[in-house]
Amino acid sequence: MVEQESPLKPVWKPGTRGNFSDGVGVYLSETAPGSIVQLAAWHGEEKAIIAAIKKVAGLTLPDGAGGGAATGTKAAFGFAPGKFLVVDEQEGLVAAFAKSVKTETGTVTDLSHGRTAIRITGPKAEWVLAKFFAIDFSLTAFPVGAGRSTVHHDIFAQIQRSAPTQFDVYVFRSFARSFWTALCHASEEVGYEVK
Repeated sequence: MVEQESPLKPVWKPGTRGNFSDGVGVYLSETAPGSIVQLAAWHGEEKAIIAAIKKVAGLTLPDGAGGGAATGTKAAFGFAPGKFLVVDEQEGLVAAFAKSVKTETGTVTDLSHGRTAIRITGPKAEWVLAKFFAIDFSLTAFPVGAGRSTVHHDIFAQIQRSAPTQFDVYVFRSFARSFWTALCHASEEVGYEVK
């Protein structure tokens, strides 16, 4: 497969910037998943899609939007009723789901080349993301594995808390550069490192 070039390349500046009076507040990076797949269940077929996620990705999701799971190289979360995002570091996830999800159950859409995955981690990650999104990022309201779908101005984002102080944000590739620039600017107040 053709090697995909990052849309962040022109604005990618490794190193530390901002206010470090209390240490580094957040670490910013781009992850490069091999597969990003959206699954959408037809009405009444949500449990079948959840079962397919368990079969193909080995992840057990709770019934309902917002729940999620992550293990090893794979992650999945519901972001709307009957809609799920599944991510794997390896390629080939869409083909596996295409074999597992019947057309009468729902749809399988490959988003691998249409999304950029940005990771923000650190003690101030919740605080920085709250500058962008009207979401309660506290651990009790947004537990590990859970996902949300939201927007910042015109930039649609899907967010998963992948660890207690870590979030993965999936944005359209066409908006990735402007979102990254805004995220770096918002992180200056707490000090950030691009790695």
